[in-house]
Amino acid sequence: MAKPQFKQKLLPHLIGLTLGGLAVAPAWAQQAAAPEKQQLDTVEITGVRATLKKNLSEKREAQNIVDSISAEDVGKFPDKNVADSLQRVPGISVDRSWGEGRDIFVRGTDKNLNMTQLNGQAVASAYWWKNDSQSRGFNYDILPSEIVGSLDVHKSQSADLDEGSIGGLVIVKTRRPMDFKAPLTLQGSLEETYSKLPKKTDPQVAGLVNWKNEDKTFGVLLAVSRQQRTMRRDGLEDFTDATKYTIVDQNNVSTPNAYASWGGGSAIFRQDRERTTTNLALQLRPNARTDLVLNAMNSDMSMNNSNQNYLWQAGGLADANGVIHVTSPRFITTSNGTQALVGGTVGPTNGVSFEPIFRQSYIKSRVLDLDGSYEGDNWRLHGQVGTTSGSGGSKHDRNFWFTGTTRTTFNIAPDTYEVSYLDINPLDPKALTLQSSRDWIRKMETKENYAQGDVTIDISNSPITAFKFGLKLRDTTVQNHRTIGTDGPGNPGWQSFTLADLSTGPSPRLSQAAATAGSLTQYAWVDDGLAASKGFPMYDKGMVYAEAKGEFYKINEKITALYGKADFAVGKWHGDFGLRLVRTQQISEANQDLSGTGNYALGSQSRSYTDALPSVNAVYDLSKEVLVRAAVGRAMARNTYSDLSAATEVSGTTNAATAGNPLLKPYHANQAEIGVEWYFADASLLSATLFTKRLDTFIYTSTASENVGGVTRSVTRPHNADNGAKINGLELQWQQAFGNSGFGSLVNYTLTDAKAGSVAGAPRLNVVGNSRHQFNASGYYEQGGLSLRLSYNYRSKSYGGLDEGGQDVTSAYGQWDATAAWDITPKVTLYASGVNLTNSLIKTNTTDGLPVGVYENGPRYTVGVRAKF
Repeated sequence: MAKPQFKQKLLPHLIGLTLGGLAVAPAWAQQAAAPEKQQLDTVEITGVRATLKKNLSEKREAQNIVDSISAEDVGKFPDKNVADSLQRVPGISVDRSWGEGRDIFVRGTDKNLNMTQLNGQAVASAYWWKNDSQSRGFNYDILPSEIVGSLDVHKSQSADLDEGSIGGLVIVKTRRPMDFKAPLTLQGSLEETYSKLPKKTDPQVAGLVNWKNEDKTFGVLLAVSRQQRTMRRDGLEDFTDATKYTIVDQNNVSTPNAYASWGGGSAIFRQDRERTTTNLALQLRPNARTDLVLNAMNSDMSMNNSNQNYLWQAGGLADANGVIHVTSPRFITTSNGTQALVGGTVGPTNGVSFEPIFRQSYIKSRVLDLDGSYEGDNWRLHGQVGTTSGSGGSKHDRNFWFTGTTRTTFNIAPDTYEVSYLDINPLDPKALTLQSSRDWIRKMETKENYAQGDVTIDISNSPITAFKFGLKLRDTTVQNHRTIGTDGPGNPGWQSFTLADLSTGPSPRLSQAAATAGSLTQYAWVDDGLAASKGFPMYDKGMVYAEAKGEFYKINEKITALYGKADFAVGKWHGDFGLRLVRTQQISEANQDLSGTGNYALGSQSRSYTDALPSVNAVYDLSKEVLVRAAVGRAMARNTYSDLSAATEVSGTTNAATAGNPLLKPYHANQAEIGVEWYFADASLLSATLFTKRLDTFIYTSTASENVGGVTRSVTRPHNADNGAKINGLELQWQQAFGNSGFGSLVNYTLTDAKAGSVAGAPRLNVVGNSRHQFNASGYYEQGGLSLRLSYNYRSKSYGGLDEGGQDVTSAYGQWDATAAWDITPKVTLYASGVNLTNSLIKTNTTDGLPVGVYENGPRYTVGVRAKF
């Protein structure tokens, strides 16, 4: 497989350019110093430069290692959610599988090892897809950047920060009424976004109203954002499977215990997304010492979508004994020594399948939070209490299962998905007949209640300048429910339609940027209107529903944390040290089929554990412009809820299943870092940070045949490894405003060397979520009311879980974004942006060369106007 051209050619040049810029940075600082000093009293610097300066000020004043983004900065990026803004921060990369940022990875750690909070507390969120697991990661889809005041990324531990993150803790802070200067502020934006792949234009409107009285004792803020988005994602897919089969060729020669994909296909995914987010804040300051803020956020997102996939099968054609008949089969040998089927001819019975799926999906998230503080003469009391709930899933997930008779030849290789239907034309809708249907109704729910209180005491004439101690209580409940409907011949109203009965013509041409010569890029498909007018009414008459009892689970988690932290200052040294004691109590409930006959009974597993998490952060002021930072600490992170469940979930794609393990141990990591920061000019920074993490475990999976509700399936379960992982890294950051020219740059690079231990009988794993190289570069120009920005974000290949004898690896990914704005008046701005300008593809294969999927999301372009009064 060819190496990424970025790494071979562009990366060295960009690093060289960066280092060259660093070398001339002092000269720029000297040249700019005199004129800036002359104009500081007369020129107010606003816009990008002002916000970058504010971000650096917050970073400089922090005791621990933190990066910040202010609200104006978020507004300047071409980003529709917070994850897309966070990708500009050193050490952070973003999962863009669905076209925009949904999950984040921090310093070589998986998305599930990094928490995101809203105003210092958890936000319950969920996902919509059947195959999505309930993780502890945050679904950034629900959070538009319009409601954000600032973002803080904490990369080192502090005793008063919540445990649960090993890579980094992201705290999103919403705006408060008293943050605004004017008594009344009105702010709004109206824009249109054109998505190139579906060729659709959609509106977005956002508005904010803020009022505070003349005495500045009471204020109200209301922010509303409504976004519509038409999405399309083209995919060439191979449904890898850990099940082992016996492959029998045309000469009756058997190859036993071989991997075979369930099958593969050419897919078109379309989604009509509507998201409405409301944020209401009430702030009361009855006197100079008291501050009370009630914050309520509500985010509702509906995502009606369809996924149509023209399929070939291999493992899906296995008989009851696990035998697949393949003419001229071809194999490769995987890393664990097992052969895997990569080509041959199957059929003619069910040699082709076609599955259009129509979903009514949703995600909801709510937060109600009361934050209060009281300032004494030399002490401060702070308290926070609230509740958050989230739900997601599908109200309907209905498919049409068509099959046809043909011999089918397939060939799969890295980024290669080739198929030939020898006896039919995929553009002929009369060749396929409807055989059956099903409906999946899934609901994921999360609810957390929390309460926190702490006291900070200032200490005079002592190396210890302040002491803070507090208590936090959390009570979280997570549930998963699924109902399955089935319909087919013999049920009331059933009709065995041909595809021609539900089709009005061929699909668009698909995967034009990813397809190879033998890929299927167009076929007859189901018309949305005919599915709704003919298919769904038939289902309503005959669909029979039953609860999927084996997939129900409920997990309750009670967490009690005591913490104490001391701030210190001695000469040029200052920082903090502290200890956080955490008690976790978990109860995992699920239905169990102990007899293997489908007769389920509710069972539960309880456990508890206690963690002591010390931390030290120290800063040495080498000069007025240069700081040296160091931090050491112990962190912990809990496993995903799906992994901790005792339920067994059948895949929505293959015949296999996944199960949890309620006795999984949490992750622990001993961490240390040291860095130097040089603030050499206004809005400018040059820094380098070395960091290391030592994890005591990682999660691996094993697969075995089990009886699931009376059906034998391959079931994959998670386990703790006896050894852990080592992550060593380097972060470089250069930010500079080039005098009064209007030009500036932000460049950062992260090198992460991550190694995991080995598991008996399996190849050594790469650390899940890690990319060895991450690079971000933005150049901006802002002067005379004109603002221009060009940004590039890159991550080298990253690793996923075990898959068919190897490990998933997503190829290197780089993306260009751009934005432009023009201040028509001091209060009205016209702006435009482009995202994924070069139509970068997302490609995943296994380490052995088995393809998994290649996806194309296409560019997006936005024009809009914003006003502030």
